[in-house]
Amino acid sequence: MRIPHDIIIKPIITEKSMEDMESGKYTFAVDKRANKSEIKRAIESIFGVKVDKVNTMNMLGKVKRQGMNSGRRPSWKKAIVKLTEDSKRIEFFEGMQ
Repeated sequence: MRIPHDIIIKPIITEKSMEDMESGKYTFAVDKRANKSEIKRAIESIFGVKVDKVNTMNMLGKVKRQGMNSGRRPSWKKAIVKLTEDSKRIEFFEGMQ
């Protein structure tokens, strides 16, 4: 089993993710090899909350150009975690609203 801090890379703070926080949904960038059950266990152990549902998406890296040269940013995986109704909120995000 992997360490939970290796699975959860960073939180994603955007306008849409801030709106979703009101309904108990939090967005994270996660390891590409992690599955939904590993993400659920990692969030529950790091933040001490109860997770109801996990939705994951593989995000394709953008193609970027500089002059004639073109390259691609790395692809990554995003997870949207929905907490249960009786769960407490994640304090990390509370100061940002």
